[in-house]
Amino acid sequence: MYAMWRLQVALCTLSVLSLSSAGESKARSCSEAKQAYNAKGFSLVNVPHQEISGEHLRVCPQGYTCCTSEMEDKLNQQSKLEFENLVDESSHNIRTTFVSRHKKFDEFFLELLDNSEKSLNSMFTRTYGKLYMQNSEVFQDLFTELKRYYTGGNVNLEEMLNDFWSRLLERMFQLLNSQYHFTDDYLECVSKYTDQLKPFGDVPRKLKAQVTRAFIAARTFVQGLMVGREVANRVAKVNVVPACVRALTKMLYCPYCRSMPGLKPCHNYCNNVMRGCLANQADLDAEWNLFIDAMLLVADRLEGPFNIEAVIEPVDIKISDAIMTMQDNSMQVSAKVFQGCGQPKPSGIGRSARGISDVFSARFRPYTPEERPTTAAGTSLNRLRVVWRTMQHSVIDIKDKLKESKRFWSNLPDDICAKGKLTETDDDQCWNSHTKGRYFPEVVKEGLTNQLNNPEVDVDITRPDSLIRQQIMALRVMTNKLKNAYNGNDIYFQDSSDEGSSSGSGSGCSDGCTTEFVFVGTEAPVIGADRSDERAAVAAAGKSFSSGPSLLLVVAALTLPFWAMQTQWR
Repeated sequence: MYAMWRLQVALCTLSVLSLSSAGESKARSCSEAKQAYNAKGFSLVNVPHQEISGEHLRVCPQGYTCCTSEMEDKLNQQSKLEFENLVDESSHNIRTTFVSRHKKFDEFFLELLDNSEKSLNSMFTRTYGKLYMQNSEVFQDLFTELKRYYTGGNVNLEEMLNDFWSRLLERMFQLLNSQYHFTDDYLECVSKYTDQLKPFGDVPRKLKAQVTRAFIAARTFVQGLMVGREVANRVAKVNVVPACVRALTKMLYCPYCRSMPGLKPCHNYCNNVMRGCLANQADLDAEWNLFIDAMLLVADRLEGPFNIEAVIEPVDIKISDAIMTMQDNSMQVSAKVFQGCGQPKPSGIGRSARGISDVFSARFRPYTPEERPTTAAGTSLNRLRVVWRTMQHSVIDIKDKLKESKRFWSNLPDDICAKGKLTETDDDQCWNSHTKGRYFPEVVKEGLTNQLNNPEVDVDITRPDSLIRQQIMALRVMTNKLKNAYNGNDIYFQDSSDEGSSSGSGSGCSDGCTTEFVFVGTEAPVIGADRSDERAAVAAAGKSFSSGPSLLLVVAALTLPFWAMQTQWR
């Protein structure tokens, strides 16, 4: 009996020792986890030295673990922070592209307008003195209105240019008929005959088409860069929901709790987590791609089909021809005006011996290529050519950057989960959400509706992110405006609370620019604003126009003729 009792005691002892030994083999050391945890900046107080039972864990596997509840909470916060940083870093290039290019183009256009006005004013003051001073407001008002339009003002370019030519007709009509006295009412009557008489030939019509197309393209392109910048900045600030935080913690830091802190997640596992967390961002992609396509179309307008020399050659001659046409037809124009507006009263001051008409004829004559200006005007022209070549390179650069940004938001999960960066290159030696090994679930497609069966993130597909939906609408409105700008048509965005005023701020759109719009066009649109088939519309537009006049062409059209005149008026 005693022997039997001793045998039982021995067997129990061995059993206890065996269980104790087995327990010690399972409870591994947490030294690596502690070191990695501390490297994240966390305190090691209450961090276990070896694995403990994990029933208290809410996210990570509840086997033996190196994590306490407090550690898991801190790793949750760290996961959210790191995810925000990952999205910020991955979207850094696209955001800085829109910021830097918006600033560059905006400064260029404004400086070009400002320098052109200063050059014109300085040259005319020096050359014509009091004669120009008495009529300078005609040209000053032109530049003022062009700047006001570009910087967001509610200016109708057609009406403004019509007013410019009408005022120029009034001034020239008085100079060519200086023996008469004209009242303000009479001059107003003269201006009404501008379209009927066509005193400047066909130049006003052609120049109006160039100005409207070029300035609409310039302003809308810069506004598009600003909208792209604002959308990218807002979408990059992700709204990390609790379900996403749990999935991120499980992917990034549960290996710490399993004492495998150096183990990276499997590539497909990471893709499922990121597609779940960035589901709303991916839904931006379709509208973003249409926006980029429209931006590229308008960029073609800025680039222009010809180099600056080929563009400048005919412009100055056209303006000079317009003025000569007015002089050549001055008798007929005056006769028709006198017939329609009545015979004016003599001024009592006779013409000079030479006559105003003779003075104009001597000064406003076309020049040969050998007579082209070589003074300050020529120097300014050469400078503008250099500036424009630089600008052409900038247009090519932004077009390349815009092309690279297509499908950015739907590709964002892949960019973040790039192998060797965040994920493991070996598909068999990676963290699969439970342990080291291959990840078997399929990768879901991008977009909110495709997350219904996401195995890693519990996504509520019935509740789209309101901020993302707002950005989709902002892109849709801007795309519509860009497509119209490509065709030379303009859309003025108005805030319904302030009728008659533009909601644009500076050279871009404010947040209120997505409210309502008024269509103002110079021609029937080639690309429809209808949303039924945007891709087909954009593709069709690419075949409808090869390219259009550049902004520099417009400025040259306004300034080069006067540079040419400087040589002729001496």
